[in-house]
Amino acid sequence: MNKILLLAVAGACGTLLRYWLSVAMHTILGPGFPWGTWAVNILGCFLFGLFWIMILERGILPAHLRIVVLVGFMGAFTTFSTYIFECSALIQDTQWFKLGLNILGQNILGFFALYLGIVLGRFI
Repeated sequence: MNKILLLAVAGACGTLLRYWLSVAMHTILGPGFPWGTWAVNILGCFLFGLFWIMILERGILPAHLRIVVLVGFMGAFTTFSTYIFECSALIQDTQWFKLGLNILGQNILGFFALYLGIVLGRFI
């Protein structure tokens, strides 16, 4: 139960940081472009890489807290960072077909699923 509570708290922190950063970016740069999402996704990739190395190689947190930081906080902050991390793992393993399938599949199917959800939402 303790891990679930830690995940929830870390998720709440990631969600709040995402919101505050998005609002700040739109306030500073204006609403004409999705600057908030852009900033969250790029910062999220940086933070995921930093946290991964600091946890895995530097040992700044016990292994059991890795899931709290990477799934709880980072998962709520942005799943894009996980997507990019998984793509980089496929590159390191020279899994080019799987990399292409992951990139094309998630983007194309993501747009299709969004459109399908919109259509279904309007139909209901």
